[in-house]
Amino acid sequence: MKKELAFLVIFFCSFYFGQQTSFKFDFGRDRVEKGFIPITSTSKFDKKIGYGFMDISGLKSVDRGGNALTGDFITSDKPFYFSVAIPEGNYDIQLNLGDTKGISETTVRVENRRLMLSDIETKQGEIIEKQTTVHVKDSIIRNQNGEKIGMIKLKPRETKYLHWDNLLTIEFNDKAPKVCAVTIQPNKKAKTIYLTGDSTVVDAQYEPWASWGQMLPYFFVPNEVVIANYSESGETLKAFEDRHRIDKIWNKIKPGDYLFIQFGHNDQKAGNSVKSGYRKRLKEWIQKAKQLGAIPVFVTSMNRRVFDDNNQIVNTLDDFPDAMREISREENVYLIDLNMVSKTLFEAMGPENSKKAFVYYPANSYPNQKQILADDTHFNPYGAYELAKCVVKSIVDQKLPLSKYISKNYKSFDPNKPDAVEDFHWPESIYMESLKPDGN
Repeated sequence: MKKELAFLVIFFCSFYFGQQTSFKFDFGRDRVEKGFIPITSTSKFDKKIGYGFMDISGLKSVDRGGNALTGDFITSDKPFYFSVAIPEGNYDIQLNLGDTKGISETTVRVENRRLMLSDIETKQGEIIEKQTTVHVKDSIIRNQNGEKIGMIKLKPRETKYLHWDNLLTIEFNDKAPKVCAVTIQPNKKAKTIYLTGDSTVVDAQYEPWASWGQMLPYFFVPNEVVIANYSESGETLKAFEDRHRIDKIWNKIKPGDYLFIQFGHNDQKAGNSVKSGYRKRLKEWIQKAKQLGAIPVFVTSMNRRVFDDNNQIVNTLDDFPDAMREISREENVYLIDLNMVSKTLFEAMGPENSKKAFVYYPANSYPNQKQILADDTHFNPYGAYELAKCVVKSIVDQKLPLSKYISKNYKSFDPNKPDAVEDFHWPESIYMESLKPDGN
């Protein structure tokens, strides 16, 4: 009790002098490592102290004895979520995973199912340390002095997203997740890759929807690079400006950071043409990014799942991909031609097997899903993962400066030979919804 009181004093003092940004949590039972905050199976999130589990039902505290930090852990038979109130910024997270008298298997995602660690297995009696780096954001636009100067205009559905709630939420999932400790420290040095785009890029909160943007962190070296995904479903270049999403980025991006730009699906759907502001805005974004010392990168929109009679992908994006290719040449901007590579990928899968990469599910596969899901634009986690590998492949093949930060999680990838869906590992989260994202 004295230890918990001491930590409460530290926490409230941190708010007095500025919100706390570093935490050391010891997961398990009553034995606590010196300098760590105790977290047990009954530590439900409390706004007053600013941390805890979203749901404590099903949580188990197990103590194997021995070392105070690694001798005990928290586990569950279902996904569990730990949240921390923390200011926006980049953070390194160190996780101690395993069981001194057993095995474990853990997948870690953050916020809206952003993939950080996949299928981490420990042998009998093994405890391992894993690092990951995450971007935490809020909807306030601040100037260089940290003063509020505006707000992003969030859509109603975004108010339920985990990445706008002023918390860092970590999801522990898989067959036997066993968490001994979590340490959080600010990271001021990592290069930040800001992602801008639509529903094919956004961190999708609900199963079975997913995008390549939320898979991308898995393929980069932690501590060195962090992915900051500001994409949102249904957005066009103009809407991204009108809702002040890009203003948020302009006030945060630093020299050496990257700005990935993928728009086209909704620009086309809105009845726009490449001459109705699309080219002009792309060039303005390029100039602004370079002015701020950041590095713009174009990503052409991937194809939709539309085949002709010869099993070839049909271009449904008009001249938007070509416009982006042309501007990249004119302005000397890096280009990831996801449109071209996705054509190869989907044709290799074929008309029928490609459904396994998109949101194609029979009725009643998910809660309140009375109708079949047959979406030729949006991806499930497997499809999103394959597209993320296409993005990484382009970075590596072109030897972009970012290629030196690609992690060992990326081996190699040939879009002509997609990964077997049976080999893809994705334990589903508790968040499920049959409602289609905005945009098409």
